[in-house]
Amino acid sequence: MYAVIATGGKQERVESGQRIEVELLGLDEGSEVTFAPVLVVDGTDVLATPAQLEGFAVTGTVVGRSKGPKINGFTYKRRTNQRRRYGHRQHYTTVEITGIGRG
Repeated sequence: MYAVIATGGKQERVESGQRIEVELLGLDEGSEVTFAPVLVVDGTDVLATPAQLEGFAVTGTVVGRSKGPKINGFTYKRRTNQRRRYGHRQHYTTVEITGIGRG
C-alpha cells in the first residue's frame, strides 16, 4: 500500500516506514504530523476522488531536520559594473511515515 501526499507545494509518493524530507514544518522532534493523501493505492484498488479519500490520512513522526545542497547564484548587468553573488541552502524536516489508513 502506498499513497501520494501533497506538502510544501510538491507531491511525494510514500509508503509506511519510509523517511522523506519535506519543506520545513516548524515542529519539534518526536511530534506527530498528519498529511492528507491525494491518491491511495492498495493492491488493485486505486482511490483518487475526494469522496473516496474522505477519512484517509497519512501519519508520520518528525525525526529531525536537514539541509539541502548549497546553491550559488550570480546576477549581473552588462556595461554597468553591477554584479551580485548569493548563496542559498534549503532547510528540510525529515519525517518517518508511520501509517496509511482511515482515521
